[in-house]
Amino acid sequence: MYFSKFPTGNYDMKGDGNQKLVTDLMKRVKVRSKIINEASLYDVYDVPNGERPETTAFKHFGDTELHWVIMLTNNITDGYYGWPLSEQDFQTYINDKYINPGAVHHYEVTQSSGPQKGNGPSDYSHRIEVNSDSLGAQAVSNQEYELRIQDEKRQIKLLSPQFLGLFIQEFERLISK
Repeated sequence: MYFSKFPTGNYDMKGDGNQKLVTDLMKRVKVRSKIINEASLYDVYDVPNGERPETTAFKHFGDTELHWVIMLTNNITDGYYGWPLSEQDFQTYINDKYINPGAVHHYEVTQSSGPQKGNGPSDYSHRIEVNSDSLGAQAVSNQEYELRIQDEKRQIKLLSPQFLGLFIQEFERLISK
């Protein structure tokens, strides 16, 4: 459904005069930041372990084909690494990325001004990265660092189904320009 709305054109792929109809994959539509940041249009959703965008779309919209709406409204361009990994895929990922997942990634402290604590278990915005010899510095392992990133990815916004039709109409209008 997503790519079916993209413009097409004839293209000579081999330079032999034989043209083929191709989809223009370079065409992009971005959701306006004013729309993305309008809380009343969305529900916050924690993606369960192992759930893929298609499953989320089916649960929320009743149609697996609408996974692209979720990806677009969350500015996710990579369906694998932009989406939260399953526990098994996460372990494989960090073991491939790091020689020692338990080694220190960085050190941090609670900032001395501004917010002193997070707004929930996965909010570390009150923590700042420091040198290892800073007073009160706490080590953050590679695994913990990567897990924090996964936790951020796990919290997505789901467009309220009542706005879905308007969203798709606007997408189709913009992509066809």
